[in-house]
Amino acid sequence: MKIAVSSTGKDLDSTLDVRFGRCNYFLIYDTEGGGVKAIENKGQISEGGAGVAAAQQIIHEGVDVVITGNVGPNAFNLFKNSDIKVYPCESIKVERAIQLFKEGSLDELNQPGPAHGGMGMAAGRGFRGGI
Repeated sequence: MKIAVSSTGKDLDSTLDVRFGRCNYFLIYDTEGGGVKAIENKGQISEGGAGVAAAQQIIHEGVDVVITGNVGPNAFNLFKNSDIKVYPCESIKVERAIQLFKEGSLDELNQPGPAHGGMGMAAGRGFRGGI
């Protein structure tokens, strides 16, 4: 299984970025081999539709799960139509977010957040675990 986490940096010690469409990087963690691949988010430079551009990039990577702060309606629908599950999380270390997912401490997102939710709005819905 491949897990994509929106991130401020290029390694597991980086902080989860709650801005899905405007995050700097996506860290793609492979649960089978334990490898991590950092990719620069192409959506962050979009004038509009950053979430859609980011979602398309994630879909192209063959990801099964996304862990992030907020996902707007357009990106959410792309993920839903691609059978990719989305889990919201707070701004914590990426490695901890992956651990919380594996433990079942994150609730699946069943509806999108507001459009432009990554532009300064708080996230963290669905988070049950301690930091």
